[in-house]
Amino acid sequence: MSEEKEKQEEKKETSDLIKELGILTTGTNFQSDYQYINIIGSIEGHTTLPSDNKTTKYEHLIPQLVVVEENPDIKGLLLILNTVGGDVEAGLALAELIASLSKPTVTLVIGGGHSIGIPLAVSADYSFVAETATMTMHPIRTSGTLITADATFEYMRKTQERVVDFIVKHSHASKADVEEKMNQTGNMSNDVGTVLFGSDAVKMGLIDEIGGLSCALKKLKELANK
Repeated sequence: MSEEKEKQEEKKETSDLIKELGILTTGTNFQSDYQYINIIGSIEGHTTLPSDNKTTKYEHLIPQLVVVEENPDIKGLLLILNTVGGDVEAGLALAELIASLSKPTVTLVIGGGHSIGIPLAVSADYSFVAETATMTMHPIRTSGTLITADATFEYMRKTQERVVDFIVKHSHASKADVEEKMNQTGNMSNDVGTVLFGSDAVKMGLIDEIGGLSCALKKLKELANK
């Protein structure tokens, strides 16, 4: 009876982890030397998004990244992304944390890695993108009340510079290419920017390689065992 109760509690704990943090535990008999984290939907920052939005809360990810760095049993991190973007400062903060980890890191973009998802995708030691995945690169934007003063636009310009500089520093893409793709006007009908398919992202040096889960895991283990 106690064994059955233990299984029920484990099932509930797994369900809670999936719901709150997107972490999947595969039972007590499975052990891994690697941490797996997924970023999905919108990246939620200082403002709570409507309840019908799928979100990844950055305050949930920060402790997980600290655990990766601090836990001696964890050899590396695999980050799986399928995100539409979201809060610029929250996304950039997470990207900086990932880039500063001393342990090997690999990212895998599936579905989409749009907007501020791009700095997250390039923040790891090595990056993969699924062949059918897309990545939308565009200038930063804001919503709500906007004070139309020079200082406002200067702040937005500087914020965009931070994003561009991070992408260039952590990928093989040139600053000229990144800025050109961000400000392109002929690619999307109602927007400024560029939609990059997997092969396009690799070609411009944004992502290291086209691949899937097995490729990403293989690379992570290779980096960890060096």
